[in-house]
Amino acid sequence: MERWASEELKHVDLGDARRNKRLVRIVEDLAAQPTSSVPQACGSVAATTAAYDFWSSPYFKPNDIRDGHTKATLERIKEHKILLMIQDTTNIDLTTHPATRGTGYLDNRYCFGLKVHSTLAASIDGVPLGIVNQLVWARNIEDLGIAKQRHQRKTEEKESQRWLDGLEQTQELIPSEIIVVTMGDSEADIFDLFNKKRPNNSHILIRGTHNRKVNHTAEYLHEAIRSTPACGKIVVSLKRNPETAARNAELTIRYATIEVDVPQNHIARSQLKPVKLQVVLAEEKNPPSGVTPISWLLLTTLEVNSFEDAVRCVKWYTFRWLIERYHYTLKSGCRIEELQLETAKRIDMALATYSIVAWRLLWLTYEARHNPDVSCETVLDTIEWQALCATITKNPVPPENPPTLREAIRMIASLGGFLGRKGDGEPGVKTIWRGLRRLHDIAATWKLAHQTR
Repeated sequence: MERWASEELKHVDLGDARRNKRLVRIVEDLAAQPTSSVPQACGSVAATTAAYDFWSSPYFKPNDIRDGHTKATLERIKEHKILLMIQDTTNIDLTTHPATRGTGYLDNRYCFGLKVHSTLAASIDGVPLGIVNQLVWARNIEDLGIAKQRHQRKTEEKESQRWLDGLEQTQELIPSEIIVVTMGDSEADIFDLFNKKRPNNSHILIRGTHNRKVNHTAEYLHEAIRSTPACGKIVVSLKRNPETAARNAELTIRYATIEVDVPQNHIARSQLKPVKLQVVLAEEKNPPSGVTPISWLLLTTLEVNSFEDAVRCVKWYTFRWLIERYHYTLKSGCRIEELQLETAKRIDMALATYSIVAWRLLWLTYEARHNPDVSCETVLDTIEWQALCATITKNPVPPENPPTLREAIRMIASLGGFLGRKGDGEPGVKTIWRGLRRLHDIAATWKLAHQTR
């Protein structure tokens, strides 16, 4: 687990080789014990002080830390012909840390913290490849309840501009020979995003929410797509969330090409023209009792000329869930909201560091599912997998050959409480981050014991 950090951050440039080395050390420590406090993860007073001093440094910015990871991500994506770029926004709630300076209001004037908008690159098989960009900001309390109506402001004056900025930054970074599909939930249902000029390799796939006026006999989007005949059905696996358990859902598919009108209240309406989009509707007709039926209205610039094309859009949209797991890992696994640092800038520095750790945890989870048969030595040192095998099998003599990645990840997860029963499926990121913390201590003890022989 220690080797990957130096490889991941080989392109980082913080203006001094010692700072680069310190970042690698901090990331290694935090990744080995992601749920631990900073002092616990660092392991000594000197290392803890160095970490806090690092996040307080005036010599570099949080995005300088992110740039190193972004460059490594760009190297990984070169192996793919099509990429999913998943955008989403989350809150870093620091309300319980009132001494932290530089925060802004969140959902109301009584909740304070930072807003974070991330773009996560993923393969079309659902493997997270890394963070491409991340915007962090604090809202000004003086803007809360401002009298000026939203429709009287240009998009660039609104927070919704973050979706367009994320798309633009993605397009600047990704080579033209790779097809990029920018994805977002209903917050990204913004006419200016659909209308934004894009190169030929750039597409969008957004979950619609507004019942927009359209050039159709039905006049409005929701009615127009529902008047289109169904073309087939598919079954999708829905992940567990705090409200519902994991389940399968049968979705009826409809698709059509529809021209969407410029919104009536758009400040530049007279200068804009309607936009032609492909619309896919996936609806659940017979959900279990007491469960809200699935209804995904997808708006895309991808070609949708067949049932198979529509199914592809639905499948790709299911991977939008990855960024929610990423933010969950960042907050619940890495416990970024529990950091008690003096300023928002220091929180941002720590966030940039933990963002790399959170991606790595998520990558381990899904890489083991999609490349289960590779050797675990791609992610574990010899001492680590030997200590892991000896602990799980209760045999002091480890096997001669390393287990596969899937076997190793399942063993790590078992240290974190994964039972591995027939109906349990593959382990999730939560049991993996718990297991990694235990593996760190086990491997350290194993190493010490074998050094003294």
